[in-house]
Amino acid sequence: MVAITVILAAVIGTFVLGLGDQIGGSATAGVTVDGDTVTLVNTGTADYVYVTDSAGTVGTNMTNVGDSINLTSGGGSAPYQIIAVGENGEESLLRTVESV
Repeated sequence: MVAITVILAAVIGTFVLGLGDQIGGSATAGVTVDGDTVTLVNTGTADYVYVTDSAGTVGTNMTNVGDSINLTSGGGSAPYQIIAVGENGEESLLRTVESV
């Protein structure tokens, strides 16, 4: 129940704040953020999900439900952007994490 609420809040927040327009595309996926860990909970229409920060990509691509990335393990810094990539390479901003 909590995961569904988090996913819905992230999707609605993205559209209300217009953050999805910054990258464009139509790839969708569901993620949860718990402390400094991002976990893929639904692949939606995305081939994979990745996380970036000011230094570049954090961790490896998440392709399977349950895959996770520790935001602070790479020595990067906030803000972190969680991005879904569809089969044609289209990218969609799923969420921005301002601090961990």
